[in-house]
Amino acid sequence: MSPSFAIGIDIGGTSTKIGIVDHSGKVICQDTLVTNTFSSVDLFIDSLYNKIVPMIQQVGGIDTIIGIGVGAPNGNIYSGAIEYAPNLQWKGIIPLASFIQIKFGLPTTLTNDANAAALGEMMYGATKNVPHFIMITLGTGVGSGIVIDGKIVVGHDGFAGELGHTIIRHDGRLHIGTGMRGSVESYASATGVINTALEFLNIQPEKASLLRNYAPESLTSKDIYTCAMQGDDIAKEVFEFTGKILGEALSNFVMFSSPEVIVLFGGLTNAGALIMTPTKFHLEKNLLPIFKNKIKLVFSELNESDAAIIGASALAWEK
Repeated sequence: MSPSFAIGIDIGGTSTKIGIVDHSGKVICQDTLVTNTFSSVDLFIDSLYNKIVPMIQQVGGIDTIIGIGVGAPNGNIYSGAIEYAPNLQWKGIIPLASFIQIKFGLPTTLTNDANAAALGEMMYGATKNVPHFIMITLGTGVGSGIVIDGKIVVGHDGFAGELGHTIIRHDGRLHIGTGMRGSVESYASATGVINTALEFLNIQPEKASLLRNYAPESLTSKDIYTCAMQGDDIAKEVFEFTGKILGEALSNFVMFSSPEVIVLFGGLTNAGALIMTPTKFHLEKNLLPIFKNKIKLVFSELNESDAAIIGASALAWEK
């Protein structure tokens, strides 16, 4: 019997999504883990195993599974290791693909989480038959997958394309995880949006805002969106500023690789026009004439709750 399914595992700084996917990109079953509750990678893998084994039985047993694909922060497709991921509490070099392959007895491929998302989009989403595009993931961090001539760019060491850690504001906001200042991720991630909101509240202490009803330590990007949709001026300013930063960054990326499409994916895209409108404006504003009005800026066509799993599972089919 030919294998009919692949396992996709997407590891994020906050949560890990797992699922079994068929060859058409349909998620058959899925579940989640809270990533940052596991002090060691061994405990994490044990919990993965306990979640996934019943799923495997549900689809007909291990012979129906072609393999496992893993998308992870700082995942190296060459080594199968997570290397010095700033948004994970497991530090150093973690040979995760090897650990998972031994635990499950299935071929396992690991890559950067944003590269996995780009592969999923290329196989099943907005960039089918598009040989030149960039995928930007806007979640706890800012990831990126760069596709040129139909191939994901990984570089000589597996780490090419870390656009989220490029500097967009010289000597700007401190990124706690890396110690760098002014990176795209420190502004355009969900965490960055929260930090921007807190800064704007502090520098406008006399200005009324619905955001002041939230405790700073519990404020989320979803709260900021909710307030913006209710007409809150500071909340709307937060998204205008975030879109400005992101648009400027994307203009740099365009002039580097001249993509046909830029796909935005992740929780922050739920803000819709609040993030898309200023991002598109500042992208076009900062392009050279030869690049203007050529780039399609779109949201991912994949269902957000499924996309990360689909992208990771695509690695197993590609292997």
